[in-house]
Amino acid sequence: QVQLVESGGGKVQPGESLKLSCAASRNIFGIYIMGWYRQAPGKQREVVAQIVNDGSTNYADSVKGRFTISKESGKNMVDLEMNSLKPEDTAVYYCNLDFVTDGADYWGQGTQVTVSS
Repeated sequence: QVQLVESGGGKVQPGESLKLSCAASRNIFGIYIMGWYRQAPGKQREVVAQIVNDGSTNYADSVKGRFTISKESGKNMVDLEMNSLKPEDTAVYYCNLDFVTDGADYWGQGTQVTVSS
């Protein structure tokens, strides 16, 4: 079992930045995908950014060039740096850890991000 705890959400104005962090309760190793999803009111949960154990990354088109996902080698934390935030980025952001080889899939409790003037 792995617990994921997100932090760093809040309310900002358009154009500002926020950094989200997700801490896992134990060492992460093997083949995995760690990422951030978001869900806005009345909408389906969607992938925002992912990072694979080999360091490769994937971003939703809507956040490319504005968001950066990172994970420091050997640490159990993944960060999401969000710049040039827009009102449409408003959502609950969830951290996800997917162990590809055995199908184990974990979610954090979510953190609210609100972008509003």
